[in-house]
Amino acid sequence: MYTGKHAHLRPLQPAFIMAGTGEAVTYAELEARSNRLAHLFRKLGLKRLDHYAIFMENNSRYLEACGAGERSGLYYTCVNSYLTPGELAYIVNNSESRVLITSAAKLDVAREALKECPRIELCVVADGGSESQRIVGLREVTAGLPKTPISDESVGTAMLYSSGTTGRPKGILRPLAEQPPTQQLPLFDFLHKIWRYREGMIYLSPAPLYHSAPQAAVNLTIRTGGTAIIMEHFDPERYLELVEKWGVTHSQLVPTMFSRMLKLPEETRNRYDLSSLEIAIHAAAPCPAMVKDDIIKWWGPIIHEYYGATEGLGFTACNSEEWLAHRGTVGKVLLGDLHILDENMKACPVGTPGTVWFKTATPFEYFNDPNKTKEARSPDGSMSTVGDVGYVDSDGYLYLTDRATFMIISGGVNIYPQECENLLITHPKIADAAVFGVPNPDLGEEVKAVVQPMPGIKPCPELAEELISFCSQSLSRQKVPRSIDFEAELPRLPTGKLYKRLLRDRYWGNKSSRIV
Repeated sequence: MYTGKHAHLRPLQPAFIMAGTGEAVTYAELEARSNRLAHLFRKLGLKRLDHYAIFMENNSRYLEACGAGERSGLYYTCVNSYLTPGELAYIVNNSESRVLITSAAKLDVAREALKECPRIELCVVADGGSESQRIVGLREVTAGLPKTPISDESVGTAMLYSSGTTGRPKGILRPLAEQPPTQQLPLFDFLHKIWRYREGMIYLSPAPLYHSAPQAAVNLTIRTGGTAIIMEHFDPERYLELVEKWGVTHSQLVPTMFSRMLKLPEETRNRYDLSSLEIAIHAAAPCPAMVKDDIIKWWGPIIHEYYGATEGLGFTACNSEEWLAHRGTVGKVLLGDLHILDENMKACPVGTPGTVWFKTATPFEYFNDPNKTKEARSPDGSMSTVGDVGYVDSDGYLYLTDRATFMIISGGVNIYPQECENLLITHPKIADAAVFGVPNPDLGEEVKAVVQPMPGIKPCPELAEELISFCSQSLSRQKVPRSIDFEAELPRLPTGKLYKRLLRDRYWGNKSSRIV
């Protein structure tokens, strides 16, 4: 969120506005706040390529928390604000963060996590006061620090986490060139063009700012000199109100948001003027064809879809016209070199599904985890995958059909089931467990657990509730199974590997794709 240029060109223009409260923060104010925090980082001894973490809900201090790192050469890790103390502590420790920025609303969780985070030198409460030498209020700790830039500015970037098949999140580290923050990273140059960002644009951000897509979108809006409207949380009718109220031109959503707006009464949907919208982008989860058809009919051919991973392996995209001509596609390759390969790393014929590999568009590694980095790459190291399965048609459009890793995408949130499986089998009444995604008409997928009780334990609704409650004590709510079924014995191969696909396929019936 680098504001230097526009703080001079348009100091009184709002850089962003909080949708719920109407609080507007100008470019001049955001510049001053970001600079003060950058000075604090230097005062604490954080130097280029060091790390800090942000654990907050969407609020009016979030963007300066990111912006200070972007102008001081730091990696900042935005953490899912729904995590438990143990989950937060793992990411804070794994990222080697030295500072944690949190909010009053999340302080109880952060305080508990800090007990396990000896590396954290300072916990800064963005909207609160100081309570100890280690937990301090942002205003108090930055009071008196210069509102002008630090002397050794250099570009920084986010190091976000993507969960792995082993259940432990992995930090996605990209090389960071030593260059001034005025010069944005190449990937952002690409996104700026494909998303049609422009000076004076009004961007509506309906998603949590800890996600990679909102991070990139809001960042680019501010670098472009636009204004971002930040929703504290998504509400379908409120979204439509905000488009009309602010004359929103750009937005990025997930399919669940489209679905929820389409379910509003027709009278409600027709009440708001959406004619200012120039482009609406969606990603994070495949969009059901019926939902996409309906949103294009309602909003017009302004819907653009893309497919990519936080790792930045490659990028495909399609506009409304291309999607209507190739229903179900996630687009053509615009970045990276796409290959569909079988289990023997041989190219699959056109129309035949295989693992989706890219000759990596932007270099990355999993932070301090060379083994995971190696697992994501081809034997010769030239290609990478996140385990998606798909095929390419004769026109070069990519279609996704499955996920080799059994990753669940529920309401646009990536959930890897191994963590929940590992927890369930620690329960004294459970001998074995499988967790996977099953269709959900609103969220796309929901988390389902199938468990094998210990001998003598009788399956019953009460046991299912007990297990859900057990999971809730250790896992954030998105990862907790919505329902639990019972099996006398789970299917395992002679090697001991769980043959999860047999279980999952029962819930998907005869669908040609295992992705909703």
